[in-house]
Amino acid sequence: MKIIGVGCGPGLLTEQAIRELKKARFAFGSERAIDLARSFLPANCSVKSIDDYKKLHTLPDDAVVLSTGDPMLAGLGYLKGEVIPGISSLQIAIARLHIPLSRISVVVAHGRGHEKGMKDTLEEVRRGRIVFLLADPKFDVAELYTRLGTLGNPLQIALCESLAYPDERIIVSDTVSPPVPGAALYSLVIGNF
Repeated sequence: MKIIGVGCGPGLLTEQAIRELKKARFAFGSERAIDLARSFLPANCSVKSIDDYKKLHTLPDDAVVLSTGDPMLAGLGYLKGEVIPGISSLQIAIARLHIPLSRISVVVAHGRGHEKGMKDTLEEVRRGRIVFLLADPKFDVAELYTRLGTLGNPLQIALCESLAYPDERIIVSDTVSPPVPGAALYSLVIGNF
């Protein structure tokens, strides 16, 4: 099985990913992942939307599993098989903001672990790290902002929405007047950058 990162938005497939997609016989992914890869899949490729992520380990050995962004950033990289990296929202966000990757701590609170995501974010900010927080629409951003406000000095916050899509939006503000997410696809960059 090959787990292929299709990028966090249009036009972000690597050459290696494109080569593998062109050879695929069976491809599985979310509707969004399929849309990002569809133009590179051969006409005879059987393409199916993933209905049950718990059954992915039962796919045939020659299956291609499409993972949005990069499979190793809250993606499907936990599956057994060859992982082909993709261009993630993390890479796009820090490139747009001109922040070196070495200054970033990644916190994932997407689809799980919202409370742990908040605690980890606070801990990393206290350590002086810049946090890239991958969240989802159910994540309580207002509660996070309240907790960040108790740390004392204002921190910068960049709200990154729909990265790499035509409606991409990045708002840089601070904990005094924090930006509010308006899109389902968003991440936050928090710290002194």
